[in-house]
Amino acid sequence: MEYRKFDKLHEASSLFGLGCMRFNGAPSGDSKCDEEKAIKLIRQAIDGGVTYMDTAYVYLDRTSEIVLGKALQDGYRDKVTIATKMPVWAVKNWDDMENLLNEELEKLQTDHIDFYLMHGINKEGWLKFKEIGADKFFEEKQKEGKIRYKCFSFHGAYEDFEYIIKDYDWDMVQIQLNYMDIENQAGMKGLKLAGELGIPVVIMEGLLGGKLARAPKEVQELYDNFPVKRTPVEWAFRWLGNLPEILTILSGCNEAEQVEQNIKIFESISANAMDDAELELIDKVREAYKSRTKIQCTGCRYCMPCPCGVDIPRVFSAWNEASLYDIPSNENWNYNELKRLGQTPDKCVKCGKCVKACPQGLDIPTALQEAWADLSAR
Repeated sequence: MEYRKFDKLHEASSLFGLGCMRFNGAPSGDSKCDEEKAIKLIRQAIDGGVTYMDTAYVYLDRTSEIVLGKALQDGYRDKVTIATKMPVWAVKNWDDMENLLNEELEKLQTDHIDFYLMHGINKEGWLKFKEIGADKFFEEKQKEGKIRYKCFSFHGAYEDFEYIIKDYDWDMVQIQLNYMDIENQAGMKGLKLAGELGIPVVIMEGLLGGKLARAPKEVQELYDNFPVKRTPVEWAFRWLGNLPEILTILSGCNEAEQVEQNIKIFESISANAMDDAELELIDKVREAYKSRTKIQCTGCRYCMPCPCGVDIPRVFSAWNEASLYDIPSNENWNYNELKRLGQTPDKCVKCGKCVKACPQGLDIPTALQEAWADLSAR
């Protein structure tokens, strides 16, 4: 397995990092797991050469740090670096930060956290966080040895990312990136900016929540017709690993076989190793996915608010996502949230207000009905 070293860090990190949010098949961070099984998976990964463990205060109903702490007993703590995250939404003052950090250290059964991240901040959140002295808090705890590296994770717009990363002396940043998200959130532009600043990047959602692991027919045909045979998972990780700005790529594993397969995949990945034909293949794969787009909605939200309470952009986002990645309705988070919140297209009375507001000129009422019929039938 490749281990990468950046000037800002004191040690190299395994390119494959174990994500500790989705043990036991949990679809999100709000589900508990089989503790014994999770501990075995963590130790299997470490025994296979993985040195980077990623968790957070809120993962697995706030039990992920506890499970990881138990797994790192018996000498395993000394073999890894721990990344965990402060829940910035739960912080109002210095004492809150102090108490949360101490709680996380106790759960993890360690005297220090290697990579301590401000969890999912945007520009507004970062500015508020600085007002209560979070920047000084991280620096103080770094001097005390309770944390080693000052970091943040990010899910917002590129403009916010650029502001935050330039506004402070960060040691690492964690972003969402995969070959479909090159223009979303921080995207490739954000990755390159971090590289220019000498800040190592840790990647989450490399498989887009597993969506890139199951290729639709036209995508699989592209893979099958390429001279070198690799699984969709390997292609996705290989594309990321080719980027030298990346320190570690996170992957959550629910079974021992997945840990074993990931370790094997990452043994053959290195920076700047993909040739032009391979990169061109990924470009074709991206376009093949995009060709499955159902509606050219940009999510500008000019159509909102809908007088009938329909979340129009969310309906179209759920529809496009289902079509691009062959997602059944029971696995489509946006679809199920629309139903839970009562924002479904069956409430539409075809008043036409949204049509007049849409800069794309979309026939929204008709498209809403088509979208909901398709989504409900999956």
